[in-house]
Amino acid sequence: MELRGFSDGYGAQVASWAVDAKEVALLSGRVEYPFPEELRTSWRNVDSDIHSYLLFDGEQPVGYGEIWLDDEEDEVELARIILDPEVRGRGFGRELVQALLGPALDAGYSEVFLRVRPENAAAIRTYLGSGFVDVPAALMEEWNDGQPVPYRWMRYAGEDAVEQVGAGELRG
Repeated sequence: MELRGFSDGYGAQVASWAVDAKEVALLSGRVEYPFPEELRTSWRNVDSDIHSYLLFDGEQPVGYGEIWLDDEEDEVELARIILDPEVRGRGFGRELVQALLGPALDAGYSEVFLRVRPENAAAIRTYLGSGFVDVPAALMEEWNDGQPVPYRWMRYAGEDAVEQVGAGELRG
């Protein structure tokens, strides 16, 4: 597996990985299906604080994700994570999250966060198994204020959290 910078030439392919309107909304914020053609070239923010990546299995892209840098809050957020439907359920999600953690941690910020829809059980299992834990309930409530939907907010706690989850000490 190799994480590479995203190239716009893969935009249509990544957009096709959204298999329903809910997945389109996760990537673009718009509840439409299929992924709107006019968004394929514009859905990705070109802001210098957003870095987009593809995970490759050989020469085949299998996953997409972004890291959002926030100087003001001294934090990084993993975002817009999606896998090719052909590889879901085979450990590629965890590979992608682990790969994204490389540049996220290398950026030097004090915290790494992500948000996920509470009903996305497969993603939550992946994040728990990758060292993420829930932020405190009060903080989650505060961060959800003003969001279009309520999210489950998680922060990277490192390898110790993975061992605790494996031992059954942390539950989502």
